[in-house]
Amino acid sequence: MAVQPVRRTSLIAQVTEQLRAEIRSGRWPIGSRIPTEPELTELTGTGRNTVREAVQALVHAGMLERRQGSGTYVIAASDLGGTLTKYFADAVERDVLELRQALDVQAARLAALRRDDNDVQTLLRLLERRSQVWDTDSTAAVDADVALHRAIVAASHNTVYLEFYDSLLPVIEDVIRSRTTKYGNQYHDEHAELVHAVIDGDSDRAARAANCFLGSLIAEYPERSAGR
Repeated sequence: MAVQPVRRTSLIAQVTEQLRAEIRSGRWPIGSRIPTEPELTELTGTGRNTVREAVQALVHAGMLERRQGSGTYVIAASDLGGTLTKYFADAVERDVLELRQALDVQAARLAALRRDDNDVQTLLRLLERRSQVWDTDSTAAVDADVALHRAIVAASHNTVYLEFYDSLLPVIEDVIRSRTTKYGNQYHDEHAELVHAVIDGDSDRAARAANCFLGSLIAEYPERSAGR
């Protein structure tokens, strides 16, 4: 039987999946610039047109973003991330915080039960970093805040939970940045209580701390009326 030639569309799909695997594995982390087009052709063993179309497919999926004069960057770890980011683009801040409340409370509970020594060191380092930069560098402060909450989710050691949370990170970060600009509250004590409850392995206390903290954030916004 004669070997059938690989169709062009199939080759593009194969290369797209190969690039997607690099992102999902963490070898190309969120925020990083992917290799140049010539480097990708060498990596995949295919032509420039195939690589270009594969990259464009991931741009449409919301995993990559082209930046004029700079390159192409990873902005989401899965197609889900791109889809959710687009879906939540016009979301009301209070609604996003209410969703976070559901996610973060359970993540804190699981993290308290499952955190290991590496998680403990990471949480302490990020908590200190958040306190150090909060009043001096607003961009670094938001980054540290997001990283700390993500680290708690990571400490749950639930890969599905973490992937879903990562898919929401761009939206979560936007709300944190907007809320910080509006209100400027530090919540250092609340974050310290949350982290130390996780470290102490007290799941109920960790859940209460997360729920109390996010409840305080939500209370800063007007209550939504029925039907809105």
